[in-house]
Amino acid sequence: MQSCRIHVGLNTRAISLICMIHSHSPQILDTQYRTDNVMAQSGSVDVEDRQYDPDDDHEFPTERLNTVLPEILSDPEITTYLQAQNVNAVTRKEYNDHGTKHIEIVRNRALRLYELLKTSDIEFNGATEQGLCDADEPVIIALAATLHDVGHVVHRDNHAYYSIPLAADILDRFLSRFDFYDIEQQVRMKAEILHAILCHHTAEDPLTTEAGIIRVADALDMERGRSRIPYKKGGRGIDTLSSQAIDRVSLKSGSDSPVLVEIEMVNAAGVYQVDNLLKAKLRDSGLQEHVRIVAVNTRSGDQLVEQIEL
Repeated sequence: MQSCRIHVGLNTRAISLICMIHSHSPQILDTQYRTDNVMAQSGSVDVEDRQYDPDDDHEFPTERLNTVLPEILSDPEITTYLQAQNVNAVTRKEYNDHGTKHIEIVRNRALRLYELLKTSDIEFNGATEQGLCDADEPVIIALAATLHDVGHVVHRDNHAYYSIPLAADILDRFLSRFDFYDIEQQVRMKAEILHAILCHHTAEDPLTTEAGIIRVADALDMERGRSRIPYKKGGRGIDTLSSQAIDRVSLKSGSDSPVLVEIEMVNAAGVYQVDNLLKAKLRDSGLQEHVRIVAVNTRSGDQLVEQIEL
C-alpha cells in the first residue's frame, strides 16, 4: 500500500511532498500503453487537442508543414532514433516515456499552442528574424518537437546538449530534400530548430516564440500513460507518482488569455507536475503572459488541493 501526504500552504506554490512506500504496490489499470483510442474511450484524452489534422482549416499557412510532416513520419532514420532514445530513458533508467509516443504528443501540442497563439496575433520572431516566412514557423516547431530528445541515445543527463550534433546531422540530410529550401534557407531553418531543441531542457532561455512553444509543449505531456512502464516496474519516484495523478490535459482558447490549459488530477500528487515541472518550463519561456493554467482535482473526498492556477 502506498500513502502520500501533500502539504500545501496558503501559497500553493510552496509544496512539500512526502511519499511513504510500503511493501504492497497499488494495482493499476493494464491497458495498451499510451494508445490514443483506448485513452479517448476512457475519457482521459482529448483527441482533438492531440492531433494536428492537415485537412482542417488552420489559422496559419500549412502548405510547407503538410509537405514536411509526412516525410518526418516516414523517415527511417528519424523513426529509429525515436525508438532508440527510449532505451536509456525507460529501459535503463526507468524514467517516463521519451520515445515515439512522447514525441507525437509534444509535436501535436506544440502545433496546437502555435495555432492558438497565431489566432490571437501573438508575434513570432524566430523565422522572421532569419528572413524566413510565416509558413516556415510551423515547420520549425514540428521538426524541433520531433528531434528535441534524440540526445537520449547518448545519455539522459544533459541530453539537450547531445541532441544538437545528432539533430544537426539529421537536418542537413532532411531539409535538402525540399525544393522550397535553398542552401541559405536550410542553414537558417537549421539554426532556429537547433535553438528550440537546446532551450527545451536547459538553463538557456528561449530567444524566440517558436522555441518557447517547444519548452512548454514538452512539459504538457504529463498524463498518467507516460509513466505506466516505470510504475509497473516498481518505480516510485516523484516524477512517476505525480504523473500517475494526471488524468487529462486539454488546450483551448482562453477568455482572458490566448491559451487555456486545463489539467484534471485524480489526486493531489499531481500538483508536483503542475507547480514544479510545468511552472518551471513556462517561466522564462516567453509565453507566460499568454498561457493560463488551471489544474482541478476531480477526485471527490480529496480536499488537500481542489484547484490551482498559474
